[in-house]
Amino acid sequence: MPVTRSDVPVTVELPGRAVAYQLAAIRPKVGGEITEIPYQPGTEVEAGTVLFRLEDESLEAALAAEEVAVTSAEAALEWARDTVERYRKLSGSGVSLTDVRSAVVSLAQAEAALGASKSRLQLARLALERTEITSPIPGIVAVTPFSVGDIVSANQAEQLTEVAQVDPIYVDVSESRARILRHQQSINAGSMQRPGAPIDARLTLETGEVYGQPGRVLSPGSAVSATTGTIPIRLQFPNPDRMILPGQFVRVTLTIGQIDAILVPQRATSRSAAGQLTAFVAQDGRAVQVRLTEQGTHDNAWIVTDGLVEGDPLILDGLDNLRDGAEITTVPVTIDAEGVVRDATPTAQPTQEDAAAPSARRDAPQPGVTSTAAAAAPANTVSN
Repeated sequence: MPVTRSDVPVTVELPGRAVAYQLAAIRPKVGGEITEIPYQPGTEVEAGTVLFRLEDESLEAALAAEEVAVTSAEAALEWARDTVERYRKLSGSGVSLTDVRSAVVSLAQAEAALGASKSRLQLARLALERTEITSPIPGIVAVTPFSVGDIVSANQAEQLTEVAQVDPIYVDVSESRARILRHQQSINAGSMQRPGAPIDARLTLETGEVYGQPGRVLSPGSAVSATTGTIPIRLQFPNPDRMILPGQFVRVTLTIGQIDAILVPQRATSRSAAGQLTAFVAQDGRAVQVRLTEQGTHDNAWIVTDGLVEGDPLILDGLDNLRDGAEITTVPVTIDAEGVVRDATPTAQPTQEDAAAPSARRDAPQPGVTSTAAAAAPANTVSN
């Protein structure tokens, strides 16, 4: 198969874990007995939905007492004002300056007492309102360990339940700082181009299914882990169907740029004992082994930047007994997305010359196509 050079996307695949967009722990702000739990666990609720109701008789009585206290404080304030007015009019004729000053102080105390009473009244009203415990955010509400009749206390450590907003949803991944630096060096050197749009982020679920909604990078971390040498990265994905839940493990594929390279099917390559990637090309009827420089993978192929030129006939099949310099004849083939090698002209019929010619394949070669055979291999061995 002749190889071609093209702009190949450079991707990295990172393991990640889903995190709720918002997570609210529900705790009571007042104490009392749970009288009702009106929600259904696992359902989606809106902000302000009542989740628990507590008994409110004692708080209603406390509210009534504070209302009476405010009324009394208002009456005391009115009396103190009248006293100051009267003393000021009588000042110098039976009322001393000291009496006037004492009346003014009593007025200030009455005003302060009224303000304190109104504050206690407001707190009593808030306490009564808080007997209805509501969700502060929209989301999925969890199962509660409490039941009707349980006694709870204000700001207790144990939460009543929690509400998680999962649309959209965050996915946290970590990337090696060294690999990030290598990619930056490639971009600075001009061997790799930045993507024209924001980084494309794709998600693969635990089942191997590719998630249909693309995501976006929110905030790359600013500190490198001292133990792993990685940087945390947070991404955001839409999640209208709740396919992704908090705590779920996923794989994230990020397209970080593109590179001018040749895609070489992995099945056509091998590695030497020293780790050098190699492949065979057909030149003048012989198999020539070439060394390849790769920059990662794309689908089922290596991204090769050096070792091949456009149009080189790459040998894809029959590589088991093939050696460098072996005499060969070739058959044009293609390779599909699943990595299966197929004849390039499957519908053609063999000619008389092809039928008479010796063949290393079980079926006759196609017109204009010859079979590939290593000279050192037995007569029935094929190298395509």
